[in-house]
Amino acid sequence: MRATIKDVSAIAGVSTKTVSRVLNKERYVSDETRLRVEAAVAQLNFRPSAAARTLAGRRSFQIALIYDNHSPHYIHQIQTGVWARCIEEGVRLLAQPTDAASTQLADEVGGLIDQTQVDGVILSSPVTDAAAALDELERRGIPYVRISPGTDHGRSSSVSMDDVQAADEMTSHLIALGHRRIGFIIGHTNHTASDLRLYGYRRALDRAGIDFEPKYVRQGQFDFASGEAAADRLLDLPIPPTAIFASNDDMAAGVLTVAHRRGMSLPRDLSVAGFDDTALAGQLWPPLTTVRQPTRDLAYAATDLLFEGQEAPVHRRLAHELVLRASTTAPRPDAS
Repeated sequence: MRATIKDVSAIAGVSTKTVSRVLNKERYVSDETRLRVEAAVAQLNFRPSAAARTLAGRRSFQIALIYDNHSPHYIHQIQTGVWARCIEEGVRLLAQPTDAASTQLADEVGGLIDQTQVDGVILSSPVTDAAAALDELERRGIPYVRISPGTDHGRSSSVSMDDVQAADEMTSHLIALGHRRIGFIIGHTNHTASDLRLYGYRRALDRAGIDFEPKYVRQGQFDFASGEAAADRLLDLPIPPTAIFASNDDMAAGVLTVAHRRGMSLPRDLSVAGFDDTALAGQLWPPLTTVRQPTRDLAYAATDLLFEGQEAPVHRRLAHELVLRASTTAPRPDAS
């Protein structure tokens, strides 16, 4: 038969209320008592009833992740990070894709809350900057934490990385290799990070005394197809770039595909860099030089902030890293 909370309390020698406090990670329980309860839980392989916990505490023990992103690799890492923290807390995760630009966004967010009664929400970019979603959550009094917001930072707790500095460092790396004609593929227009990474690219060029040339910049959508399209346009220029820096790995994969299709020798004829360091980066040929964004850690930290339930907004910034692989090298001597 399935063990009950009464069975746990009997073995631990404490009241059922004390067992409940331990299970709900409440304060004011001694370490000794907590250890006895946890030992009893393990011995009985006890799993608390979600329905009973909800009735007792008026909580659903569920949170939602709301996202809108064209990179499946990025979203997988976000989901993995949130889910890992939920597992530790004994909370279920509901992942809800949406269109951040939709006029029905507020209704979609409200419908999700009505149907699931989630205790809190994690917002991933670009939903993280969607005023309609934030307004609806605040109207309903639902706690939320944002991943990499670009606006209204004082509105909620958030976690982020320095997109400007990361793009600056990658561009500076290409410049240090000897590149002067560096193409850049911007990310989706709905994402604040797209503008920040473009700014970092331009800042590095300016510091190196290299003129910014709009012809070497193309708009992308954070997906493979837009990377392909942008690469074709850049490589069709009378004087093409010797390196292309794409704002994410999916678009960089599109660039590599176009270069292979044209019979280019990589990285001798063209250096390619990406951003994110998803699993895809190491699977490409040549393996992709990229910015390692701590995507999973950002998601984990955002979920941790949600569970902490801070009264005032808390902002945490995580470090990035350049990952140098075989897709970048010095330009050919005759390419200058």
